[in-house]
Amino acid sequence: MSEEAPLNIPVWQVENTHPELIDALEEGLSEIVDPELGLNIIQLGLVRDIEIKEDHAVITMILTTPFCPYGPSMMESTRKRVEKILKMTTKINYGRETWDPTMMEEGLADDWGLF
Repeated sequence: MSEEAPLNIPVWQVENTHPELIDALEEGLSEIVDPELGLNIIQLGLVRDIEIKEDHAVITMILTTPFCPYGPSMMESTRKRVEKILKMTTKINYGRETWDPTMMEEGLADDWGLF
């Protein structure tokens, strides 16, 4: 019997291709906080994928709601932060997943009384 990652936990492609960059990416992106919720984008599970291609990086990101007033600002901050860390052009895609609290880091939703 093999263990599989929970469905709502993102698995970044960069983990397989450039594992040495994971700590720097997680640390840098943890500084970007959703101003309404007071949690960072890593804790919320908003960064769904980071992929490094030949000459650029691609981030797939979602928001807690499609109408998040801080969404454009958070997405641009994310793009700039990854670009600074990787020192390469970075593009950002809005993911198709709908965010839900199970995407948060373990235990955080409990603090909100959601589960």
